[in-house]
Amino acid sequence: MNSLPVWDLNRRLSRLVLFALALAFVGMQGVFGGALGAALPWEAPLLNVAQSLTGPVALSVSLIALMVAGGTLVFGGELSEFARRSSVAVLAIAFLVFGAGFMNILFAGGGAVVF
Repeated sequence: MNSLPVWDLNRRLSRLVLFALALAFVGMQGVFGGALGAALPWEAPLLNVAQSLTGPVALSVSLIALMVAGGTLVFGGELSEFARRSSVAVLAIAFLVFGAGFMNILFAGGGAVVF
């Protein structure tokens, strides 16, 4: 009986799998990608989270967290490793939130903002 070598079977199988995946993606294009510019279902919740993280309350909380975490690191004395790492994590998160909100204020183009 004449059998095919193993490498030839692997090559044929990989071609078959790639062809099936290509057909699946082409078929899914009509279901999911029919209208260009259509909003994806997760865009609205992510936009709400982004607006929450750049709002005035988030800016105030991040400023307070920056001061408290910085004061803890500077004046904390002997901190345990967990407390020090937690303070650094709070400091980094507060800095990121404050930076995003501050850049939004600077480059929003909405004019002067008076607090």
